[in-house]
Amino acid sequence: MSNTPSTHSTVAPASDSAPSRGEREILLDAERLDVYRVALEFQSQASVLALRADAVVRDQLRRASLSVVLNVAEGAGQRSRAQKRHLYAIARGSAMESAAILDVLRGRGVASVTEARTARALAVRVVQMLTRLDQALG
Repeated sequence: MSNTPSTHSTVAPASDSAPSRGEREILLDAERLDVYRVALEFQSQASVLALRADAVVRDQLRRASLSVVLNVAEGAGQRSRAQKRHLYAIARGSAMESAAILDVLRGRGVASVTEARTARALAVRVVQMLTRLDQALG
């Protein structure tokens, strides 16, 4: 976690350029969470693997892996503990669904054991992190 000030509702899109010397980058709440960064990495790997799947599995993996990122981000922006827990639970379920899809891709020979294991490890890490967040909010 950084000591960067938090932003909540109205924030301009991030610039492609790095902050100039002496400036601090303004981060959204989700961007300060390690689970958000891991979820983004997972979503990126899942998208690559999804390209090799049939249309149904491809769509399902894309949706589930994207749901992880989006629900973590939305949960981070909530003020209510109950809302945060609800959205993190949805993200956790989507990460579990994504891991199961990776198992299917590996079983079908669409993804190598190494590729599936690497992406699945990220999904498992997201589930673990969201479980801890849920316990901390409980």
